[in-house]
Amino acid sequence: MVDVVALLLPFFGLILIGYVAARATGQPLEALGWLNTFIIYAALPALFFKLVSRTPVEELTRIDFILGEIAAVYLVFTVAFLVGYVVRRNSFEDCTIQGFTAAYGNIGYMGPGLALLAFGDKAAVPVALIVCLENAAHFIMAPAMMALAGDDKRQLHLIVGSIAKKVALHPFILSTALGFAAAASGHQLPEPALKLVDYLAQAAAPCALFAMGVTLALRPVKRIPAELGYLAVLKLVFLPLSVYVVLSLVGDFDPVWMHAAMLLAALPTAANVFVISQQYGVWQERASASILLITVASIVTLPIWLYIISSGILPPDLFP
Repeated sequence: MVDVVALLLPFFGLILIGYVAARATGQPLEALGWLNTFIIYAALPALFFKLVSRTPVEELTRIDFILGEIAAVYLVFTVAFLVGYVVRRNSFEDCTIQGFTAAYGNIGYMGPGLALLAFGDKAAVPVALIVCLENAAHFIMAPAMMALAGDDKRQLHLIVGSIAKKVALHPFILSTALGFAAAASGHQLPEPALKLVDYLAQAAAPCALFAMGVTLALRPVKRIPAELGYLAVLKLVFLPLSVYVVLSLVGDFDPVWMHAAMLLAALPTAANVFVISQQYGVWQERASASILLITVASIVTLPIWLYIISSGILPPDLFP
């Protein structure tokens, strides 16, 4: 367990540094704009390109793995949605954001650096596949659900076009596609370009975690939702278990792939959930509070999950 805490300390330490810096300097949240732009459009895409382009192409075609992982995520999304809609009688729109709170993890900012440090380079492919294709699924699901709720008043073809554009042109998706192309062709970038990609990739985790700390500091908790208790349990406990069980049922995967998928599932809720809530004017203050408090709770749960995964308490495949 000491090794696990030592592994996680730099990650939560960077978040804490960002949090303290935001509190100490008094800079507004808008001042983070260019750093977020660098992370989303340069550093993380470079990391995903680097991971994918150096991987044998046959490892990049495990459709069963990514479909199983996304199915496990949306199983938890469905449970959270139905509890809110059927049991608590919340609105369709509120329940959509609650579903994302339970199912949309901080896989982009925290996932790659932590998984690679914990499991080595063999975790590169499953991490890249999960981050890019799960994000693509969320980019599709969020506007689709809001359209069903009636919050998106645009005509159907405009909604579909907007979704397709958002998915096709997102930097994570583009960089992963370019990585696929490089892996399939067997060609590598010239040495100067590779060095640039390496520099950008190395900056991804520190910048992303610092930015996360700043964001948490500058979004005060104004309204704690009554649903927070079960949403936190779904996100931090049941989502990793769901991924473990579904992937065990779906196929026979390398233990590192299973471990990486479980670790990413155990991460706290992504800040993108607040962005979605803000975009549609739904559950905003409660989404912000949920993200902050679930992130704080993950300081306890994430080391436990990493210990369970790394110690072999759970077999790599539940149904060998």
